[in-house]
Order: sequence, then structure tokens, then C-alpha cells
Amino acid sequence: MKKGIIIAHPWKESFNHAILQALKEGFTEGQVNFEVIDLHADDFNPVYTAKELSKYKDGVALDPIVFKYQETLKNIDELIIIFPIWWYSVPAILKGFFDKVMLKGFSYEESPSGLKGKLSHIRKTTIITTSEGPTWYIKLFKGNFINGVFKKGILRDIGIKNTKWINFSNIKSSTKEKREKFLKELNV
Repeated sequence: MKKGIIIAHPWKESFNHAILQALKEGFTEGQVNFEVIDLHADDFNPVYTAKELSKYKDGVALDPIVFKYQETLKNIDELIIIFPIWWYSVPAILKGFFDKVMLKGFSYEESPSGLKGKLSHIRKTTIITTSEGPTWYIKLFKGNFINGVFKKGILRDIGIKNTKWINFSNIKSSTKEKREKFLKELNV
């Protein structure tokens, strides 16, 4: 059993990185095998060039890091994705990750009935987010992107079905004690 962690936050001092650090420490202590994909530390470029886009329909990537990420995803059975909710959605770098890495032939096949996901070996996915606004507000008034488009759209289309979303809301007004409690109780 191996866990893969994707982090999509540029600032190492962020609470997102504190979440990553807490998970890494817990997994190391519990002797859990894991691998981290740090999109910013890897200098991942989420933007398609015209040349890259011309190969997309064939499921071909030109960026060598895409193959590294695909290899990681092939060899895990649990995925954890950590990111801040910006403008009620995922950061651009994470959207670009899905655009460039989740290619036809690797993460899905096309069929007459629609897309058939190929990453069903990932038996569990936990999405851990931080937000400035309260979770209920995001869900009720801002379209609930995480549950709708991200979980039921993108992840399901690539074969990932068992997903859970954990959001640490009101990040700017949170106390140190509240953040520490969240990290201590985080169980994935």
C-alpha cells in the first residue's frame, strides 16, 4: 500500500504545507509508504504550449515531468490532494496538473457511452483544502466546485470514486490553537 500526496501551494510557510508536514510525520512514524508531488517545488508548468496541445488528442506529453507524475499515480492506491480554495476553485497549477497529466490512454479511455476512467486502482482519495470563507458558504452560495466539478466530474471521469473532502475554513481568522487541533485530529 502506497499513498501519493499532491500539494499545490507556493508558500512553504502556509497552513497547506503545515498539513503536508503533519501527514508526512504521521506516515513516517506509522511506517506508511508515501510519495509527495509538490507542484511548485518541481517548477511544474501548468500552461500548455501550442506544440504540447497539438499532441493532447493523441494522449502524448512532451514535458518529462508528466511521465514522473504518471508513474507515481500508477503506483499508489490512495491519493491525498492538498490545496487552497482560490476563487471558489482549485489553483491554476492544480488545474494544469489535471490538464497535462490526466491524458487519454493513461487516466481514461473514450467509449460510445462516455469516458471510462483508468485510475480505479486508487481506492481512496482525500481532498484537504483551506479557505477564507466558511465551508457552508462555499457549498451553498458559490457552486460547491469541490463536490460538483472536482469530485463528481474530474476525479470520477478518471476512475477515482471513493473521495472525501475536508476543508479548514476561515483560515485568516483562525487561531493557532484551532490550526493545531485540526492538524492533530487529521486522520487520512
